Amino acid sequence: MRITSKGQITIPQQVRRELGLEPGDDVEIVVRDGVATILPTNGPIGRGRRIVESLLGRGDVALSTDEIMALTREP
Repeated sequence: MRITSKGQITIPQQVRRELGLEPGDDVEIVVRDGVATILPTNGPIGRGRRIVESLLGRGDVALSTDEIMALTREP
């Protein structure tokens, strides 16, 4: 594949077929460890869920939700 001057590429027909992609479908490109993966955004796990799942268990704040909310309110 070659990247055009506009930064575009053509997804090969075999790849589109395997992913079930049709003209007008939205896709997401996720880059992890230098590898780009093309994902259909209308699949069973959407972009938002992937973001949430990647963040689960990463918090390091020892405050409860109520304590955090209290900090956002005016004194």
